[in-house]
Amino acid sequence: MLAYYSDRYVLPLPPGHRFPMAKYRLLRDRVAAELPRVRLVESPAASEGELALAHAPAYIDAVLHGTMSAAQQREIGFPWSPVMAERARRSVGATVAAARAALAEGVAANLAGGTHHAYADKGSGYCVFNDVAVAARLMQAEWHRHHRRLLRVAVIDLDVHQGNGTAAIFRDDPTVYTLSLHGARNFPFRKEPGDLDVELPDGCTDGPYLEALDQALAALWTHHDAAPPGLVFYLAGADPHEGDRLGRLKLTAAGLAERDARVLGAVRERGIPVVVTMAGGYGHDIHQTVALQWRTLQLACEHWLTWPRAQAPHEETRHEPTPG
Repeated sequence: MLAYYSDRYVLPLPPGHRFPMAKYRLLRDRVAAELPRVRLVESPAASEGELALAHAPAYIDAVLHGTMSAAQQREIGFPWSPVMAERARRSVGATVAAARAALAEGVAANLAGGTHHAYADKGSGYCVFNDVAVAARLMQAEWHRHHRRLLRVAVIDLDVHQGNGTAAIFRDDPTVYTLSLHGARNFPFRKEPGDLDVELPDGCTDGPYLEALDQALAALWTHHDAAPPGLVFYLAGADPHEGDRLGRLKLTAAGLAERDARVLGAVRERGIPVVVTMAGGYGHDIHQTVALQWRTLQLACEHWLTWPRAQAPHEETRHEPTPG
């Protein structure tokens, strides 16, 4: 299974900053040591043209050339630096590369990504560019160019925080379905309506969470009964875990693994390629967060090993006008 990383780009954060930058290298090291079936590849950088598929040119220019305002930097939560801009491009590039790999092999991953708070014209909540939004639109463009068919996309966002940026970007796009299962009282405090939003109370445990997930997945498949998605992006955040500093939910490690197994099993059963991104994880113990995300990748690799290779992604014919 191909997995892309960008942990060489480490932001110069001030002392006491709560973003766990070190987890990405720790995760890659553990994957390299313990998951020999995972092929680790350093991510390419997304181009300005690729970023422009989901982001406003003025915003892209401000990020890449360091002209962001102090307010924009505060909303993101990172001070601007050349490394910050390059890391943001690489995070998107990793999801783009994983999406191409998933369409070819069934399952692929980004060891970071899931930057779902980034809007078309601004970043927020440690998210600079929206990697899933860029990758979804680029895959749709490439699929249509090569196959002359529409590639429908579904986003299954199980980070504990609502995917507000992703929902806003695809608000008027019926070809991308956004599902978010998140804490009702958690960030962002102003939610953006997606196609399916499931709000969970503080302290939600494994049983009610998995029941809500089953109902949400059933609704997703019912919605796509006539035209199934040809690609799924799965944001497998570790932050619903009971040991997370920012999560407010109470899922156990076993509950998170069962969550991953249900999502991955559902897409494999339907032959839908899936891109797995790590999204959030802010445990009191960084090694616990790494262990949770490693387990997600282990499960993804197991599903990749049994992927029905001969089955092509679902496609929908695009009817071109008939010349008169």
